[in-house]
Amino acid sequence: MLKSFVLYMPFLYFPEDKTEYIPAALSMSIFILAAIFTFIFIKKHSKKQEAKTKDLEEQIKREQQDKHL
Repeated sequence: MLKSFVLYMPFLYFPEDKTEYIPAALSMSIFILAAIFTFIFIKKHSKKQEAKTKDLEEQIKREQQDKHL
């Protein structure tokens, strides 16, 4: 079964000249770095939004306490 599965996979291409891997490795590393920077940016932005939300929540709680007094 495994042999027949491997035989029907013509999309696999392993070049004899290993220098053909260089452009693929470069583009993959660029996309990985972009993904890492995007993740870090989203994480920082999320922390800023969390801090703003906590401040707003505290402000609303203070206003509600002032009304009850």
